[in-house]
Amino acid sequence: MSTTAEVTTTEQLSHEELAELIGEFEQYRERLVNETMTTAQKAKLPKAKVMAQLEPELARIDAALHQLREQQSTLSASN
Repeated sequence: MSTTAEVTTTEQLSHEELAELIGEFEQYRERLVNETMTTAQKAKLPKAKVMAQLEPELARIDAALHQLREQQSTLSASN
């Protein structure tokens, strides 16, 4: 995901920018799960199989969210 790469190479993001990125990642994650599950239901695919295929992408999103929250926490602590 290119946004994650951009975040790791960015020298310093403001608290507001971090909050915005976190919100966008959370919305993306929710939308990805909802849209994938809706499509899977229409295709009559088993939920467990769909979630197993979706899990690697969710793990990447969760890792990016964790990193952003750590940056936000560090920024808040230093101010």
